[in-house]
Parts: sequence; C-alpha cells; structure tokens
Amino acid sequence: MSLFTKIFGTHSQHELKRITPIVDKIEALAPEYEALSDEELQAKTPEFKERLANGETLDDILVEAFATVREAATRVLNMRHYRVQLIGGVILHQGRITEMRTGEGKTLVSTLPAYLNALEGKGVHIVTVNDYLAKRDAEWMGKVHEFLGLKVGVILNSMDNDERREAYNCDITYATNNELGFDYLRDNMVVYKKDLVQRDLHYAIIDEVDSVLIDEARTPLIISGQSGKSTKLYEACDIFVKQLTRGTRKELSKMDILMAEDEQETGDYVVDEKDKNVNLTEEGVRKAERFFGVDNLADPDNLELQHNINLALRAHSLMARDKDYVVKDDEVLIVDEFTGRIMPGRRFSDGLHQAIEAKEHVKVKRESKTLATITFQNFFNKYEKKSGMTGTALTEEKEFRDIYGMDVIEVPTNLPIARIDYDDAVYKTKKDKFNAVVADIVEAHEKGQPVLVGTITIETSEMLSQMLQKKGIPHKVLNAKFHELEAEIIADAGQMGAVTIATNMAGRGTDIKLGEGVKELGGLKIIGTERHESRRIDNQLRGRAGRQGDPGESRFYISLEDDLMRLFGSDRIKGLFDAMPDGEQVEHKMLSNAIESAQKKIEGNNFGIRKNLLEFDQVNNEQREVIYKERRMVLDGENMRDTLMSMLKEQVEKCVTRVIGDDQSAEDWDIAELNNVLLPIVPLKRIELTEEQKKHGTKAELIEQLQDEAVKVYEAKEAEFPEPEQFREVERVILLKVIDRKWMDHIDDMDQLRQGIGLQAYGQRDPVVEYKFAGFDMFDAMIDSIAEETIKVLTHIKIEQKVEREQVAQATGTNKDDSAVKAPKKRKTKKIQPNDPCPCGSGKKYKQCCGRKY
Repeated sequence: MSLFTKIFGTHSQHELKRITPIVDKIEALAPEYEALSDEELQAKTPEFKERLANGETLDDILVEAFATVREAATRVLNMRHYRVQLIGGVILHQGRITEMRTGEGKTLVSTLPAYLNALEGKGVHIVTVNDYLAKRDAEWMGKVHEFLGLKVGVILNSMDNDERREAYNCDITYATNNELGFDYLRDNMVVYKKDLVQRDLHYAIIDEVDSVLIDEARTPLIISGQSGKSTKLYEACDIFVKQLTRGTRKELSKMDILMAEDEQETGDYVVDEKDKNVNLTEEGVRKAERFFGVDNLADPDNLELQHNINLALRAHSLMARDKDYVVKDDEVLIVDEFTGRIMPGRRFSDGLHQAIEAKEHVKVKRESKTLATITFQNFFNKYEKKSGMTGTALTEEKEFRDIYGMDVIEVPTNLPIARIDYDDAVYKTKKDKFNAVVADIVEAHEKGQPVLVGTITIETSEMLSQMLQKKGIPHKVLNAKFHELEAEIIADAGQMGAVTIATNMAGRGTDIKLGEGVKELGGLKIIGTERHESRRIDNQLRGRAGRQGDPGESRFYISLEDDLMRLFGSDRIKGLFDAMPDGEQVEHKMLSNAIESAQKKIEGNNFGIRKNLLEFDQVNNEQREVIYKERRMVLDGENMRDTLMSMLKEQVEKCVTRVIGDDQSAEDWDIAELNNVLLPIVPLKRIELTEEQKKHGTKAELIEQLQDEAVKVYEAKEAEFPEPEQFREVERVILLKVIDRKWMDHIDDMDQLRQGIGLQAYGQRDPVVEYKFAGFDMFDAMIDSIAEETIKVLTHIKIEQKVEREQVAQATGTNKDDSAVKAPKKRKTKKIQPNDPCPCGSGKKYKQCCGRKY
C-alpha cells in the first residue's frame, strides 16, 4: 500500500462511505418489515411496480425493496443478509463489481439487485460459470423471488428452444455465460421472429465475474458448420515438421545491434516459450520450399501453407500431451488451463486442433466453417447495465475499467479473517518440492486436519495421488468435468481427516464447511503445488479456507524447475540456489517478490492478448451490428420496399459509373459494355442512345433515365403477384437469404484475413490498423454484393417459384459444447410402427407409404 493510499484511503474506502447511509436506512426498516404478515410483505411487489409506473426510479425504491428481500430471505431460507451483503447488493445495483471473499455469501447478495431490477419487467440475467450452479441457485435463491411474486427461470444446455423462450420470459433467469452468448448468436440466425428465444439484454449480474469476463475472454464464442476444406495439408505439414531440428536464436545485446551484428540462428526452427511463438529459421524455410515444391514460401499464394506449417510447429513445440490436452478414444480433448478439467466437445481454433490430431495420429476432423461469432467482451457490453461479484478482482481492476467500464469495490469481510497465509516454500528441484508436499499432507492427516491440495495440471494431481497411495493416505482426486458429485466432494473437503487433491478451480462456487473438531486443529489446510500464472487464481485457492472467520492456513510450494520460475525467474535467484544442497527449503522475501513480479509480467501479457483480441473483434462488432440490425428489420416484418428501391437505384448508378468515366463525352460511351454489365442484374430493354443523346447527353441524365426504367421493371414484377403483401414477403425472404449467405462467407474471409495480417508487422505496419482498413473494404464489397444479388434475384423471380424462408447453413456445433451431459430427449408422440396406418390418411400401411425407404 502506497503512502498516498495510507493517508487518503483507497477508492473502495471512499465509495463505501457513500454507500453506508443507504445501508443504514435499509437496516432501520428491519423492525417495521419484521412486523408485516406474509401477505403484506408479498404486497410490496405490486406496490413497487405501480410506483415505478408512476414515475419513481429504482433508486427511489431501493431501500424499501432491499428491506423486503432481506425479510423474505429470513422467512423462506432462514438466511438473513449481513450488513456487508447489503453493501454488496448496492454496489451490484450501481453496475459495478463487488469483491467479497469466499464464504461471504455472494449468492445471497445477488437476490437484492435481482429483485429490484426485475421490478421493471425487462428481465434480469444472473450469470454463473456452469449448469450445475445455474440450476442450484435458481432452485435455492429462486424461492425468495417466487415468494415475492416474481417468476424465476433457468437455462440449461439440454433445453430446447420453447423451454429457453419460457425461461427468458421470466422476471429473473439463471444461465451460464456460454448459453447466453450462443442464444444471442442463434437468435441472429433464425428466419422467423417466432423462433427468437431471448428478450433485449437489460441487466446482468455476473457471478465469478473474473472467470467469465477475464479467464474465458480469450476464446470467442463460435457457432460452426461443416467446411469442405481438405485435411491432407495438416498431415503433410506434420510429416515435414517431424524432420526438422529445433534450434536456438542468439539474443542480441544493445552493443550487438550498434555493431550491426546479425541475429544468429541454429537449426530449422526456434521456439520462444515466454511469448508462445515458433518460427522457421532461414534453413527451415529452405527445407520447406524443397519439401512442398514451392519457389518462395513468403509468397501471398502460400499463406495457407505457411499457416499450416506454423500450426504443426506449435503442436509439436508448445502443446504438451496430458498438460494442454489428452488423447482418449482416438480423440484429442482439451484440458482447461485454468481449471485443469477435460472439456469434451471444445476444440482449439484456427486449425491448431487439427494439427494436434495429425501429431497424435488420430483422425483429423474436417475444419469447420464459422457461421456466427462474438467475444464475451462485446457480448456483455451489449447489456444496458451489468455488474459482477467475485472473491478476487482487484488484481484485474484496470482491465475491468478499460474494457467493461466497471470499477471494483472491495467489501470488508463480515468477520475478521483468521486464516494464516505462510510464505512460499521454495526448493531447488520438483522432486524435492513434491516430497515436502507429501510430508506436509501426512503430518496434517495424522492429526486429523483436513487438507485441500491445489494443482494446475491433471498430470500433477495423478502423480501426487500415486505418492499418497504409497504412503497409505486415503484421499479423493478431482480433475474431471464439473458435475454435482464434484461439488459434493469439495463441500466435504473440510471434514476431519479429509485429503482432497483438486485442480485449482474445481468445485468453484461451492462452500467448504468445517467438520466437528476441525477448528481446534487449525481449520482447513490449503497446499498449492505450484504458483499459477495469475495471482488471482492463487488467491482463489487460498480463499477456500478461512470462511466467515474460521481458522485455516495456506502455503504454496515452489521449485526452480516450475515453468513460472524457469521462464521468468531471474539469474540472480537461480544463482542463490546453486550453492544450496538438494532437499533444503528456502523462504525469502526476495523470492516471494520475484514470484509476484513474474506473475505481474504474465498478467500484463495476457491482458495485452485479450485487449488485442478485442481491438480486432471491434471491427467485426461494428459490422455485426449493421448486419444484425438489418436482419431484425426483416424479422420484424418491416416493409423493405424503400430500402430495396435505394439498392436498385444504386446498382444502376454503379454499373454506369463502372463503364462511363465522368469526363467522357456521350459519343465515346461504350454502350455495348454497359448492356453486358447492367442487364444481367436488372432485365431492362437493350440500351440504345438516340441521336440527341449521342450529341448532348450527360452521364447524370443517363443514370436518371435508366433508374426510372429500372423502377418500372421492378413495379411490373411486383404487379405479377396477386397481393402486394405477398411480394413484400418475397422481398424479405430473398434479402434474408442473401444477407445470411454473404455474411457467413464474410466472417470466414475475415478469419482468413486475421490469420495472415500478422505478416504486416514485418513491414513496420500495425496489424490492427491494416486489419481495420482491409476489413472495412471487404465489408463495403460485401454490402455491394448483397445489393447486387438481391436486386438480381427479385427482378428475375417468377411467380410460380416457391419462395420460403430457410437457414442458409445448418449449425453443426459450437467451440464450447462442454456443458453438463445432456438429458435424454423424450419422444413427445407415440412411435409409428411399420404396420400401423400411415398418419397422412392414405389408408396404406406406414411402411408402404410415408415410412417407405427410398
């Protein structure tokens, strides 16, 4: 804490002073509300709604509404909001992030702003990190809202569209970030308004906000369909890369640069583990050109080949089996870097997954085509108001402010923290470190103190499990996918003698309650086997112990062979250990500072990656807004005639401008070429100039004449249809189909552009700026292409043609199909047997009619 902060106080302390009078007023109402009958308390909801309808604001009724929820929770759940929970509720209502320690009852806090904001009738979304928590909290906290007359819904991965629509129409809806984002994208792919499931995005309360908006923000949401691209190139690049030799690059000092020293490279490729980059050396490039039979690998025509070679290099050099992914049943499954869990269904993007499949000799699946995509940053910024709560957010406060416009307010704990956080224990080797970890576990277990061991990887948890088995220590291991069993095991981790090994985030959102007699033994003991890249994840692990003033202790064990120390530790630190005998433990303030400094470096780097992603996606976002707005107009059944007339006139003008220059005289006009360009789009009579036009005609007059003729052609086509509204629907159908097809191709093109744009950096150009320029040019071309094709179809359509709305591409999945196992779908109607009468009414047996196999 700086001297300035000590004297003047923190931002959080200043803000808490402003909130204190509000909380005082809420608490002062307690006796009055306790005296109300259930019916009188429930009558507050219609009263508040009426007052809002008469012009009062949410802030006007906040004190009374919070007092109402507090009293309802006391009666329904036998849980009464503490003062600090009321403070947290006010912060959430203000659209900010409340940092409350683990065990302070954040789930109960959300009931306050959820109720208040739901009174407007526009819907409140409470966002959780998984289906289990969404279902649990909707059933648990939902009782308070239902007691007060509000409807509560939950969105689960297994639900169909009708169930989702019903849940979104509730006053308060619990859902995961993935389900909300994918429903938004799917809603912008439907062809009928009745198929929409979501309402407008009004107010979101995001539980575990750091997990949702920071940890998950590097992976955009992607809905994909099948691509026709071949997988052979991945296999060829894998064969090629296996023949290469890994080399090194000499780091040039300032003196080397001044002396114009060339960077010296050895081998065929070099790996930068810090920045996670792999590049071919000059020798590697020469080998690639010989292997693939190309003259110049850097040629723009070889962009795809370059990209695939780089993917194969990354797959072999930076992606480790059983750390970043596992291979199971002939399939590559991702391991989440933050939770250590296996995530079925999720795939690495940009072709990296296919490169790993080629490396591991499993079936390389066809690359999918992106149909719709959005980042979490851009999705959640679409809400009119959003707020969040977590136990650890201050370390990322700058990111929350810069990207989401949300400040973080630290709320004090209800009771003082009694947990003891020991300095890190540092060892020379991993072997020494794990021996010390096991010894610590054995010592705690022998006296009955429960131990929760946090690991970063599945590999570490399994190795520790084997070491404990040899020592005869009973324990449970959690490193798989989240489900109810995992929550139950985590909840029991505080029982006498329990030893639980878990990936750092397993069972997040579940409280660990201490068993009888555990407090006297020092409470829950937390052991971290490695420092995470993010201080926040370490703090979350520590925060598992010491809830609500309980005793507890925590310590992290580190070795100089850990990735964090190996890549980011200074030579000075490594020098300290050289003279030290193996097996000896060191605790030193300098070491702790060095570790924190390394973590800050990585956090800054990761923030840069996420910010860079957002800068790129900002281009896509602006374009997405334009397209989705146009689609929604069509879905809303708006009359598109004026829009199409403008398109028609623009197409005529563009065709004329393409053929005839501004300073050309009429006698030099190439009318034959104009006929070739314009008539395939708008079926006018062949254009022929009069003698008068040849002598005195102007380009502007010609454009006006052709536009008038085009309008007449369009009106004649319109007149062929019996009802004007029939043609209006044809306009909407055609426009929707063309927009969707062109937009999906454009997303794919932008993806390709993004993959190649990094090369601009070699030409001293900013890739983001170049991406923006190229992206806008491509978008303009797409808009023009939409107009041209729409007009072309509408002016050539025949009345007997069947025109129906249909999706132009079928979604085959998403990049995050990793939620809870879907419940089996039940048949809604009786199954028709082959010998049953056919339901079409033909009188034949089903097998001889509609059930016949062709």
